[in-house]
Amino acid sequence: MNNPFKEDWRTIVAGLQMLFVAFGALVLMPLITGLDPSVALFTAGIGTLIFQVVTKNQVPVFLASSFVFIAPITFSVQTWGLPATMGALCAAGIFYMCLAAIVAYKGPGFLHKLMPPVVTGPIIMVIGLSLAPLAVNMAMGKSGDGAIELFPYVDALIVSLSALLTTLLVATMAKGIFKLIPILAGVFVGYIMAYLTGMIDTETIAQTAWFAVPKFVGPEFHLGAILFMVPVAIAPAIEHVGDILAISNVANKNFVEKPGLHRTLFGDGLATSAASFFGGPPNTTYSEVTGAVMLTKMFNPMIMVWAAFFAIGLAFVGKFGIALQTIPAPVMGGILILLFGSIGSVGMNILIKAQTDLTEQRNLVIVSTTLVLGIGGMAIGNSSWSLQGISLCGLVAIALNALLPKASSENNDDQEESLKVEEKMVDEVINH
Repeated sequence: MNNPFKEDWRTIVAGLQMLFVAFGALVLMPLITGLDPSVALFTAGIGTLIFQVVTKNQVPVFLASSFVFIAPITFSVQTWGLPATMGALCAAGIFYMCLAAIVAYKGPGFLHKLMPPVVTGPIIMVIGLSLAPLAVNMAMGKSGDGAIELFPYVDALIVSLSALLTTLLVATMAKGIFKLIPILAGVFVGYIMAYLTGMIDTETIAQTAWFAVPKFVGPEFHLGAILFMVPVAIAPAIEHVGDILAISNVANKNFVEKPGLHRTLFGDGLATSAASFFGGPPNTTYSEVTGAVMLTKMFNPMIMVWAAFFAIGLAFVGKFGIALQTIPAPVMGGILILLFGSIGSVGMNILIKAQTDLTEQRNLVIVSTTLVLGIGGMAIGNSSWSLQGISLCGLVAIALNALLPKASSENNDDQEESLKVEEKMVDEVINH
């Protein structure tokens, strides 16, 4: 591994730019779930460094907060508390690492055989659509569950719609590097509108010291929380495979073979487990950064190492961390309307690109059962542990796919076809 301190100034500046691209989504996830955004910055940096060490500094990706875990973290914190949630996230990271061991033994096609598009598509749709009420409530100035009115309805709509409109315009009309930061642009404009409507408390920022240690939280291990959280890792595992295929295409290198999908998956899992020991959200590879790599043609992984250093440094700027925490709910709600809808659309796109025939009863049963269980909030268990939402529907989808007989017309090349389909899908999502 090269010494990062010997890199030229262009590499360092590029690292700051990559953090800039990832920043909006990075801090938005902890703000939604009630976690400390400064801790999220710190654990994103630490997680990226861990990933680069595990993959021998060969893959130009940046790791940060995973949106897949928003609903599970919110529920887990309310049910078992923050320390137990961190313990459950640590277990989810270990689950990643176990998957990595199986991939190392059976090959990268294992995950596609276990979770073909008919499984991953509806699971990802559930992730986005089940969170729709959260986005709408926040956009209207309410708490996520809609129980409390935080801001006047009219003011909240003005702020949330300005944030949403900005995000939409930047995503569809901006050029170059600016096209990759719609969330950051939406937060910026929404924050200004929130300030003008009196939603921002600037006194708290003024009273905070410039240097402050983030509020780290250690994990505690609760069986109920672990059993609830671990199945959620199924969806981001598939997301990880898609991101590695994408960055392989962008860099024109086969990262699935070298350093190997087992190494990238293990690095992702180790980064997630490490984040839980500080109170940070689980990490995942960021598609936004992959898009920036494609645009800038900067394939040097040391750029991501510098981005990690900048993230760790920003985590200790006290005023910056407090300023992030003053972002009001309507700003986030406006952006989340687009973001959660986009997640659901990606799941739908997986089914379309795989040409999944929903007139075939087997496929219809898997997709429809998964969607209703996930979006409807079906729960199985008792007060000490339960499976619901993404956890439940993920396990059900995998079980149905494994147990239901396939049509005789299906050929035996599903694994290779799934790889091709997902590769095309990821390319289109990034280019779009």
